[in-house]
Amino acid sequence: MKLYVSPRAPNPRRVLMFLVEKNINGLELVNIDLNAQEHKTAHYRAKSPLARVPALELDDGRVLTETRAICTFMEGRVPEPNLMGRTAEERAFIEMADRRVEWSFMLPLANAIRHTHPGLAALEQPQFPDFGQSQAVKARETAAWLDADLQRQPWVAGERFTIADITAFCAVEFGRLMRFKPADEGFAALQAWRDRVAARPSALV
Repeated sequence: MKLYVSPRAPNPRRVLMFLVEKNINGLELVNIDLNAQEHKTAHYRAKSPLARVPALELDDGRVLTETRAICTFMEGRVPEPNLMGRTAEERAFIEMADRRVEWSFMLPLANAIRHTHPGLAALEQPQFPDFGQSQAVKARETAAWLDADLQRQPWVAGERFTIADITAFCAVEFGRLMRFKPADEGFAALQAWRDRVAARPSALV
């Protein structure tokens, strides 16, 4: 199988961290150069019609896109260590936490960066700085909620490390492009959680 990724992009990093946490090896990694618009070539669009990374090309030629879909596929192939829930109830609560982080934290952060960072002007045309600034406010509001949750529980989805922690960590790290650091925002619990995740081997990808 081939996994199409792009260095420093948060969604490919989510999949790569997931694979390390599950001790999954042997995939061929193919780097897609976003700055060179390689994701918009006809060759890549044939695999990922929406021109996004990551994408997982299966041995039979079919292609899975969307981060969570790829992780679901991998979890089914290698159930342990479990990252997405063992029972229907646990799976539902972990998915809830993961989706909240993805849509209310990672997406606003990404929008803020895409529309305000000069280095991403080539990827986001046109940029709308006012929209980006408004998204930064929304991301910080969600960070405050996350910080409060992490004062009550050790991990984003509860008592153990899950896919939701991977999503949140990749969001926080991507936020550095807009100088977002939890400690500087007064989010001590979020910073302590971030530092614990950063100490895991998967954080090195």
